Amino acid sequence: MSLLRSSSVAVNSGQLYEGEFSQDERTILLRLAHDSILSALEGREIPLDPPTAHLAEPRGAFTTLYRGGELRGCVGYVLPVSSVYRAVADTARAAAFEDSRFRPVTLPEAAQVEIELSILSLPQPISIEVIEIGRHGLLVSMAGHGGLLLPQVPIEHNWDRLTFLEQTCRKAGLPLDAWKNGATVEAFTAEVFGEMTGAPGRP
Repeated sequence: MSLLRSSSVAVNSGQLYEGEFSQDERTILLRLAHDSILSALEGREIPLDPPTAHLAEPRGAFTTLYRGGELRGCVGYVLPVSSVYRAVADTARAAAFEDSRFRPVTLPEAAQVEIELSILSLPQPISIEVIEIGRHGLLVSMAGHGGLLLPQVPIEHNWDRLTFLEQTCRKAGLPLDAWKNGATVEAFTAEVFGEMTGAPGRP
């Protein structure tokens, strides 16, 4: 599956769905994301065998990069096409070098980049009335078009459920009311954690 861009924003992970990854696992994944970027710049390989069975489980993942509190790149897998360990390594490199909105990260910049990871559950069909702002991300698809917004996006923009649905339809290139006119609406949760100190919603 191809990598997707997202214009996600940082919020305090305490506002989001309580996740499954321990502090040690979070540290391992954040360190991996940094090393994946740096190793690409230095032309060296890194081992991508997951260190634990849990980190070998398939997950979708987004890596978001910030520099000086400003978005510097965000790319991810919606569906679990590889282990979460590999997905973090791959999306970190893609966010650094393949997000067409930004020039590639340079070696001097690499030490200044702050990373936020969003580890996704498998998207599942959901009834509109049970969508929870701050817990669910949305994936809307119809007639070959698809759009995704992460759970933290409506929090940052103070959207209600209807606006969240409409904006996800817009992201898919569909009419704003496509969600009630035949589009498939799926939801997922995302465990969001990172190093941000200067972005909105961070201390």
